[in-house]
Amino acid sequence: MDIGMIGLGRMGGNMVQRLREGGHRVVGYDMAADSGRDVDSLSGLVEALPSPRTLWVMVPAGAATDGTIAELSELLDPGDLVIDGGNTRYRDDQRHAKELGRDGIHFMDVGTSGGVWGRECGYALMVGGNDSDFERILPVFETLKPSGDSGLVHAGPVGAGHYVKMIHNGIEYGMMQALGEGYAMMEASDLVECPDRVCDSWREGSVVRSWLLDLLVRALKDDPDLARIAGRAEETGEARWMVQDGLDMGVPLPVTAASLFARQNSQLDDPMTMKVVAALRNQFGGHAVHSERA
Repeated sequence: MDIGMIGLGRMGGNMVQRLREGGHRVVGYDMAADSGRDVDSLSGLVEALPSPRTLWVMVPAGAATDGTIAELSELLDPGDLVIDGGNTRYRDDQRHAKELGRDGIHFMDVGTSGGVWGRECGYALMVGGNDSDFERILPVFETLKPSGDSGLVHAGPVGAGHYVKMIHNGIEYGMMQALGEGYAMMEASDLVECPDRVCDSWREGSVVRSWLLDLLVRALKDDPDLARIAGRAEETGEARWMVQDGLDMGVPLPVTAASLFARQNSQLDDPMTMKVVAALRNQFGGHAVHSERA
């Protein structure tokens, strides 16, 4: 197939390579001149593709995606298809589909997971859109997904792809937090002499074996005490959206919420929450209060 890729970063650039290796003709565009782009503007990208066009958007969620889709709406023709493969909120997908639909432009959302390993191993694709658009772009999905029968799902209408990707990332937050807490407890224990080897042993036969566990073992081999790793982890929005929706729907999400708050707290060098806790302990119990900034 002929397809345009907008955004040639770590995900988009690797997806382009996998598609080209699969025999597709890909025209790439990125704002950065050193990105390996094939054209230097969205208008040039549109002109380089045969009709009906298919364009895959891989830019940050929010203003960047909104602006890209707004510009495309002025350039595309009826029957063209826009795919948002980033981490957009599903409600924004529904708005984008409505806006583009007024001009006869089709829209799909695809939750995409696989990170930097996707080029080699394939991407998990969670698709939202109608049946005919799904069938139209299926050869691209088949190239991007892992080999085998899994890795691709048509989750429902527009918005469903990013909705399940939101939940996927919330689950990911909880799994990563559990691995982090478990390792920290082993590392702090006087009994466990080799927490890294314990994790390695869990990779076979254990009920907690997983790709995330494999990656943790890999990270520990590269940096045994994780000395080069700052104890901070950003939250990218999806778990926050999931917790908000869970509250609206009356679905308890304590693990996802706790892992989200842990990430938010990790961004603070001297979190106010713990300042209050320390101050109260000092007030009622006379516990010492130390501050490097004092």
